[in-house]
Amino acid sequence: MSEQQINDELRQRLKNWPALFHKYAQANTKKAVLQMITTFLPYLGLWALMYWSTYYSWWLTFGLAAINAFFLVRIFIIQHDCGHRSFLNNQTANKIIGWFCSFFSTIPYSYWAGVHNFHHGHSGQLEVETRDIGDLMVMTVEEFRQASFWQRLGYRIYRWPIVTFVIAPVVYLGLYNRIPLVNLSGWKKIHTQLHLNNLALLVCYLLLGWALGWKRFLFIQLSIVFLFGIIAMWFFYVQHQHEDAYKEWKSKWEYVLSAVKGSTYYKLPRLVQWLTGNIGFHHIHHLNSKIPNYHLEQCAKDNAFLDKYITTVTFWESLKLMHNKLWCEETKRMITFLEFYHREYVRNLQMQRA
Repeated sequence: MSEQQINDELRQRLKNWPALFHKYAQANTKKAVLQMITTFLPYLGLWALMYWSTYYSWWLTFGLAAINAFFLVRIFIIQHDCGHRSFLNNQTANKIIGWFCSFFSTIPYSYWAGVHNFHHGHSGQLEVETRDIGDLMVMTVEEFRQASFWQRLGYRIYRWPIVTFVIAPVVYLGLYNRIPLVNLSGWKKIHTQLHLNNLALLVCYLLLGWALGWKRFLFIQLSIVFLFGIIAMWFFYVQHQHEDAYKEWKSKWEYVLSAVKGSTYYKLPRLVQWLTGNIGFHHIHHLNSKIPNYHLEQCAKDNAFLDKYITTVTFWESLKLMHNKLWCEETKRMITFLEFYHREYVRNLQMQRA
């Protein structure tokens, strides 16, 4: 089948997607409460163990941080679902729990939820004014071709793995979530909530640092948050930067194609899937963000026909995705810098011969 035929078939099979996924988009209080118990208790227990370990070995403390970072991912998934108003039926409870989670993740609840929901409504759109909101910066082949030396250098540095997956998360958590860089219409209240969240987080850190000791508190908390940021950035990258991703200009952009083709199914070991709140079923999540994380797997199983259209990636397969750098509008896929420069070499030879 041609790409057009596959797309037409997918459109047809998902023409009634709201009704198809409606039963999964129902919050379950029992499951939500159980998830909070199995998330916060291990996190706090490990935090206490980390504090104790500082009296014996800072390296042991950092090793425990690597484990606890995954529980922080799980806490953030709860915050994430609250931002989509899907974790519980009671929206006041969602806001309270979302704000509570933000003190652990350091990610401001209302501001991030607004940015992220914008991402869901525009994921894969190539317009510059919306492309990078809630997403990683991506240049097209033509943009990179027309860019100056310094613009190319800046983008190449940004796309170095050490920058994208280690430095960028630090900047994202420490800067991008502290000041209102995204300013959409009607966001004055959200900006106020961002400042209040930052102030409350600062007070919380000051109190804990004073009570527990600055050196121990900051080493423990910042180690967990640092590793959490790396994990979160990696997941977000894998879920939207795969080779056969979906990116289109707004005039041609389609929600269903963006959700299914623009998001991967990150197939992970059972424990890792549990620790990351089933977010690997990203195609399901983007089709209907009202499905709480604890229903994503069942929804994917019951609608296995989607497997024909999605990109499934295992952990080892996902490692090669870090080489994807540019979006090629001609071939509709992500390409590497190496492929770009090889194409440019061939293109220049053809132009010289013409």
